[in-house]
Amino acid sequence: MCGRVRRHGMSAPADSVATMAKATQTYRCSECGWTTAKWVGRCGECQAWGTVAELTGARASNTQAAAVTQAARPIGSVELEVARSRPTGVGEFDRALGGGLVQGAVILLAGEPGVGKSTLLLDVTARWAHEAGRALYVTGEESTAQVRLRAERTGAVADALFLTAETDLAAVLTHIDEVAPSLIVLDSVQTVSSPAVDSAAGSVTQVREVAAALIRAAKERGIATILVGHVTKDGGIAGPRVLEHLVDVVLQFEGDRHSRLRMVRTVKNRYGPADEVGCFDLSDSGITSLADPTGLFLSQHAAAVPGTCITVTLEGRRPLLGEVQALVAPSALATPRRANSGLDSSRVSMVLAVLERRGGVKLGGSDVYTSTVGGAKLSEPAADLAVLLAVAGAEAGTPTRNGVIALGEVGLAGEIRHVTGLQRRLAEAERMGFTTALVPADPGTVPSGIQAVEVADVGQALAAASRPAPPQIP
Repeated sequence: MCGRVRRHGMSAPADSVATMAKATQTYRCSECGWTTAKWVGRCGECQAWGTVAELTGARASNTQAAAVTQAARPIGSVELEVARSRPTGVGEFDRALGGGLVQGAVILLAGEPGVGKSTLLLDVTARWAHEAGRALYVTGEESTAQVRLRAERTGAVADALFLTAETDLAAVLTHIDEVAPSLIVLDSVQTVSSPAVDSAAGSVTQVREVAAALIRAAKERGIATILVGHVTKDGGIAGPRVLEHLVDVVLQFEGDRHSRLRMVRTVKNRYGPADEVGCFDLSDSGITSLADPTGLFLSQHAAAVPGTCITVTLEGRRPLLGEVQALVAPSALATPRRANSGLDSSRVSMVLAVLERRGGVKLGGSDVYTSTVGGAKLSEPAADLAVLLAVAGAEAGTPTRNGVIALGEVGLAGEIRHVTGLQRRLAEAERMGFTTALVPADPGTVPSGIQAVEVADVGQALAAASRPAPPQIP
């Protein structure tokens, strides 16, 4: 009987039994939730190393019929009110959400430490408590007294705003039962832990368990829930990647510590567009919405200054004016320095090479510094032409004439290429008082208040930026 197993009068090879046992095993990635029948060192979905582990108790799927939670019905009879958004009272936050908060929606807001996440959400919950109903703010990083001090400073005190400091998941769920809020803010999801999971708070398992419990409570009771998330040193959202799949909306809170400008960028949105951006001004007195933040990205000069050029960038679907500044100075180094702030280094290097090779502007013995104004970040190709004209003007000491903006991608052959959303960019430039735009050939429909000067290559762009403006046709 060696090497065989007897069952119901029949014998089977022992290795067959082992094979059947292995077939029932399932392995899952703790980052993204990807599953596989065998263990691998690297996840086949998110490519993370060492995150695939055996799913305890995993067996073949049960095909028996089970009780349904809700009967299926024709799509035309499904109620729409539960999916309609309600404004929070913070205009730019509602803009990023696609109109406001939806009943039962779960939002993940992530950002760097100190960027202003708690200040923004405290303002949101206070306005919600004033106008919409009860709000519960759960803090796991600060004491209630610290949050109250911030609320007093920013004017975010409301009778219907309830505050608690908890790090235990069971206690948080108990507060939800007692307060019965219509909005919950958990600051942050990495600080709360479940006693049912044997791991430290903030671990992948704990974050997944806490998020799943809160999402389940939000869906069952129709409570809008905002989870604050930490970020890694690379800027990504900390914790398991499956968290971003579970929630309905993912928002990224961005901002430079040395600037008052803050942006809430939509990364994922099941209830609206996923490319919206909300702008805020953060100060000692709180955070306020900026419906028209363009003025923050432009400097004021009494006269035209060489080395500056204006462009229009698209943040999501929102056109914003940005100013590129450049300084060219003789270099005392064997290898001239190239430094930039707010611009993509690789694109700036490419534009400088094209300018020297195709435009005839000698930069080999000069240090070149490029920057943006107001902490703006211009990384899209549409800013290439503005960078090129700013550097050329700084080297020649010739300013770009007033009222001119530049839009276009610079190719390695020296051609000026088309950019997306050109009509929206030109409409924003017209609204801000600009009269002339240097654009690629065949720009399409142009607003009546702005004159489009078509430039096909670098040479034409350099000539058009410095020559007098063409007469306006009445």
